[in-house]
Amino acid sequence: MESRSGELLLKAQKVIPGGVNSPVRAGRAVGVDPPFIRRADGCYLWDADGRRYIDYVCSWGPMILGHRPPEVIQAIADALENGTSYGAPTELELNLATMIVETVPSIEMVRMVNSGTEATMSAIRLARGFTGRNMIIKFDGCYHGHTDSCLITAGSGVATFGIPGSPGVPDDLAKLTISLPFNSLQAVEVAVEKFGDQIAAIIIEPIAGNMGVVLPGEGFLEGLRRITREHAILLIFDEVITGFRVSPGGAQELYNIMPDLTCLGKIIGGGLPVGAYGGRRDIMSRIAPDGNVYQAGTLSGNPLAMAAGMATLMILKHKEVYGKLEEKSRFLFSGLRDAAKKAGVDIAINRAGSMGSLFFTKNPVVDFDSVKKTESSKYAAFYREMLAQRIYLAPSPFEALFISLAHNEEMMKKTIDCAFNSFKKL
Repeated sequence: MESRSGELLLKAQKVIPGGVNSPVRAGRAVGVDPPFIRRADGCYLWDADGRRYIDYVCSWGPMILGHRPPEVIQAIADALENGTSYGAPTELELNLATMIVETVPSIEMVRMVNSGTEATMSAIRLARGFTGRNMIIKFDGCYHGHTDSCLITAGSGVATFGIPGSPGVPDDLAKLTISLPFNSLQAVEVAVEKFGDQIAAIIIEPIAGNMGVVLPGEGFLEGLRRITREHAILLIFDEVITGFRVSPGGAQELYNIMPDLTCLGKIIGGGLPVGAYGGRRDIMSRIAPDGNVYQAGTLSGNPLAMAAGMATLMILKHKEVYGKLEEKSRFLFSGLRDAAKKAGVDIAINRAGSMGSLFFTKNPVVDFDSVKKTESSKYAAFYREMLAQRIYLAPSPFEALFISLAHNEEMMKKTIDCAFNSFKKL
């Protein structure tokens, strides 16, 4: 009997490429057709056929409080009473900007945009305009949105589908991007020695979350900060995922590194479309209308997104929140590790706070090369078994899993039990 999700997918494929509006959602990397989601609440999703899943995707990170937290829903409802969009300044965007500046260590000024891609694209343009240089360095497996400058050896869906770059990115632009191995300071030093006076910025996910979770090695981020300062190169932290996720001030607070520019998204919108980039005052002052680097957006600072973001960040200001998230995450990921060991399956787990990844390998996962050597076919089989037991994981071996405040011990015990059953079938 045809499922409602299956019917919707067939209809969607006629009017939407692949039937989805973001490639990884198609489920092709794990060999399934995606369930179409009808609603969500807490840590649960319900699909179009009425099946309920425990959700560890959390809308790819933003739902740190869980789905439909009452405070956020109320904030959106209150903002909605006054309208949906004005294309004019509001007190809401001032208030959210103030909260970000007060919380993220390196940000003195911030500009709101509509997505993480917009944030990274704008930060790179600003870095080029500020330095008068054109080249950038990124790292293999790090994904900074689908902006042309960053699709070279990228993570996320690009890695999922094995695409080294993308048609439509001009060769001349691709030549301005140097992609290096994550965690290799030596590679950075060689590139800077050769091209240093042409490099505008180094952009990095300080904790990679788009080739699965990969942590920075000891001294790596500190080394980047030293090299960039020595050569007048801007250091851009892409904290679209890690911002307000691994600590209130993101990875830069966790590792005590001050980048020149920071890109944010996801959590600061409370589940609504949002992005932001910010940093040193002298750099941000080059953005129009104060400066000559142009960037604009009709829906930037949208009042509904600003209200949702403020309500979310207000809850995250409570000191006990990150302790609770750490406790939940430790319980889940240590339980998954024990379940795999009991089932005789080799896995490596990388975790930073309430985000983590499970890799099928005996070896440490420290960069994109080691990620690509993991057994992605086993992850696909594991995904299918878990989905059948109503556990909703990222439909790609190159993505992170997320914990929210809404996950409780009972749900996580069920997840661990389901994982053990799934490991035994591999």
